Amino acid sequence: MKEYDSHLEQFKRFEHESAQDNWLLPLRRSGMERFSQTGFPGLNDEDWRFTNVAPISKLPFKPVATPISQRLGSERLALFPLMGLPANRLVFVDGHFDASLSSVSSGDGEIICSLSSAIRDHKALLEPHLARHVSMESSPFTALNTAFFQDGAFVHLPKGCVLDVPIHLVYVSTSVESGSTSHPRNLIIAGAGSQATILETHTSLHESAYVTNAATEFVLGEGANVEHCKYQDESLAAFHIAALHANLARSANFISHSIAIGARLSRNNIRTVLGGEGVECVLNGLYLTHRDQLADHHMVVEHAEPHCNSHEYFNGILDGKSKGVFHGRILVRQAAQKTDAKQTNKNLLLSEDATVDTKPQLEIYADDVKCTHGATIGQLNEESIFYLRTRGIGAETARHMLIHAFAGEIIERVRHPALREELNRLVWDRLEANPHVATQQSGPNV
Repeated sequence: MKEYDSHLEQFKRFEHESAQDNWLLPLRRSGMERFSQTGFPGLNDEDWRFTNVAPISKLPFKPVATPISQRLGSERLALFPLMGLPANRLVFVDGHFDASLSSVSSGDGEIICSLSSAIRDHKALLEPHLARHVSMESSPFTALNTAFFQDGAFVHLPKGCVLDVPIHLVYVSTSVESGSTSHPRNLIIAGAGSQATILETHTSLHESAYVTNAATEFVLGEGANVEHCKYQDESLAAFHIAALHANLARSANFISHSIAIGARLSRNNIRTVLGGEGVECVLNGLYLTHRDQLADHHMVVEHAEPHCNSHEYFNGILDGKSKGVFHGRILVRQAAQKTDAKQTNKNLLLSEDATVDTKPQLEIYADDVKCTHGATIGQLNEESIFYLRTRGIGAETARHMLIHAFAGEIIERVRHPALREELNRLVWDRLEANPHVATQQSGPNV
């Protein structure tokens, strides 16, 4: 039996039992057909050669049809990251919307609801965009999500809508069973001139080998301004695969932060299309890994029109036998003259066994552009430590300061003040809990 025969059997059952509208069936079938053609990616696939997903393919495939546990109460939920921030909050348990834990207030005509209810009530808004921007060709996992998704978030901001508080999407896994898989699907449509902050957190109750396979589509109209922040702190036995695709119209401003702390293996496929003149796009990331974790960010920033700017900043702090992977590709189409694109990946190793594979890449077909890229891998800089010690600062404190500053380069780019402060605290606490932060040996490179 082929490794994905069980997926086909599960899909036939899901297709028969699903109560979703018939207009989704061709979309689901195309996703399953694509996955059936490719199966899981292997190390001979150029885009996956540093990330071995064989452990996922060997798990029993158990899509979570209904929430596994009803034991998640509001008191326990309040202990999860970012829950203290005022927000319109949608909570999903094992990939399914939980109205009793959610809190949303409407104001200027915006729609903030679960995708399952939007499929029922807002087909006219969904159909032109759902699964039209995220590519199944680039990842079999996205194809699998397209086949099996049941729920997620739907956000629609009308023209000129400005939200004063963030929208917080909370995903909590309660599974204790290996192979339990949720397929969250998010669609965020920001109309012309609208403004919003979207928070996304992924956490868990138990240390189990479940799988989160998420996909998110952003569609920004002319002049829309959206800040997105994803904080992933799942079980260290779990697997987290996610795709984010953003289509940006003229003069749109989009910034997305990826903070990856949890999961045994995490992979973020990010693609943005700068489809109108004057677009500003920033992709920002921080990954903190230890033990045998692997954190992979794979992105493509496509400049399709002239006079657009894109900046990518990703920093990694790695300990134990963990591994970081960064593959960033800036693609400049022939029409995209006057492009200004920058890409930087910096990595700080806290142990001799930690490794990084980094591949910043430029693919340019226009002749009037400014594009730069670079990567560094190393330990703390000896000269920086010496400088601080000459000012009366102890060696341990000096290392603390430099490592926190390295992480702070990413956190300080978060625009929302309360979110920036909370992320700084979360990252600080995680670093302080690592004994190697104070004892890591210095080196010449970072």
